[in-house]
Amino acid sequence: EFCSSLAGIMLLEVFLVLGTVIIYFLLSKKKEETLPFKEGWWGKGQKPDTEEDTTIWPFKVETTEEELSDLFRRLDQARFTEPLEDSCFRYGTNSVYLRKVVSYWKNQFNWKKQVEVLNKYPQFKTKIQGIDIHFVHVKPPRLPEGQSAKPLLMVHGWPGSFYEFYKIIPLLTDPASHGLSDEHVFEVICPSIPGYGFSEAPHKKDFNSVSAASVFYELMLRLGFNEFYAQGGDWGWLICTNLAQIAPSHMKGLHLNLASVTNMGFIHLLSILLGRYLPGLFGFQDEDVKRMFPFLEKGLYRILLESGYAHIQATKPDTVGCGLNDSPVGLAAYILEKFSTWTDLEFCNLEDGGLEKKFNLDDLLTNIMIYWVSGCIVSSMRFYKENLRKGVGTQKHERLTVQVPTGIASFPNEVMHTPQAWARKKYTNIVSFHFMPRGGHFAALEEPQLLAEDILQFVGKVEKEQLWRKK
Repeated sequence: EFCSSLAGIMLLEVFLVLGTVIIYFLLSKKKEETLPFKEGWWGKGQKPDTEEDTTIWPFKVETTEEELSDLFRRLDQARFTEPLEDSCFRYGTNSVYLRKVVSYWKNQFNWKKQVEVLNKYPQFKTKIQGIDIHFVHVKPPRLPEGQSAKPLLMVHGWPGSFYEFYKIIPLLTDPASHGLSDEHVFEVICPSIPGYGFSEAPHKKDFNSVSAASVFYELMLRLGFNEFYAQGGDWGWLICTNLAQIAPSHMKGLHLNLASVTNMGFIHLLSILLGRYLPGLFGFQDEDVKRMFPFLEKGLYRILLESGYAHIQATKPDTVGCGLNDSPVGLAAYILEKFSTWTDLEFCNLEDGGLEKKFNLDDLLTNIMIYWVSGCIVSSMRFYKENLRKGVGTQKHERLTVQVPTGIASFPNEVMHTPQAWARKKYTNIVSFHFMPRGGHFAALEEPQLLAEDILQFVGKVEKEQLWRKK
């Protein structure tokens, strides 16, 4: 009798536990959790008692003759190490090619002309949370009858800059002139992440992607945009994702050209083991299988081979940054390597890293010059430490889903591929997912037309069905 009553109690306990779990899931599903806005102050010293000045003032890129003669002196005094024979870009930037870049930089590259290119779009600065935020703000030159421009926030990553968007901006603000549909026309806002380019670097520790998202949310509200779209790759992916979690009712749609999932569950791991043999079971398409397997080679080894920079930057950015901030040639070698490998992993087998296959030296050097003249390489690298120092998968934003309508453009040469089946666990409202025909990590600069077309079709879907109202 004792045994049967014990069994009864145990059964009751099991039911209670199961009931609690079921109720928890039912209740937690209903409650759409948002990410708290991060109210920080990143200026020097103590936060002043006065209200923050919300003025927006125009900004132009300017450099002095002293800065340029200092640069040329350093370029003249560069020391190179002979590369190993037949090593191409497999050991990093090949110095035979690097000499050519430096020679071009000194003798042909016209920085003054590139400054004019940078200044052809209106730029501004405004103080948010104690630091100056730089942004490009381009309105459409003309609008079709009865149409208004849709605000689009575009966020770059590392080692890129706001300049990555200069080729895609005209396609979005004036699509008709570039053979694209003008059903939707954008006004584009491209800020520099604090610590990158011409945005002031945070003076305090702990400025992470949620801090950047909070700053950009404040920027959009300050510009008078209550509803907007956001687009990003690299860190822009995470910043825009966090923004969608902070302000889902203000974001009409989120477009990404990189979607990484940091919280890996048991099913993810199982799909890595078995997805090649049972793709249908895990929702993989043929293209997913092609891009992901064999996983040891296309996943694990690739991560190990390509993530050394991230380990350094997530632990001791100020040490290596010291050398890069002091040597323009060192800075170029460090940044150019990423523009080679992340555009196409096979480019490491070419002596010039394939750098001029998809880009030209003027564009590559303009991006490097933005880092050089602003002296921002160290602060840009610190962003890795701030985002990763607590460990992957430990932060609230990693556990939260994104309900905002999402469009993903999946480029074939991105270093790591995220299948839609994985992305769906994080982004619960994917309205468009496309395997792009070509292109890599720096999509806006490398394939502006493809990316613009994907953004336009995504926004078309969201607007047609007014998807943001159904969130």
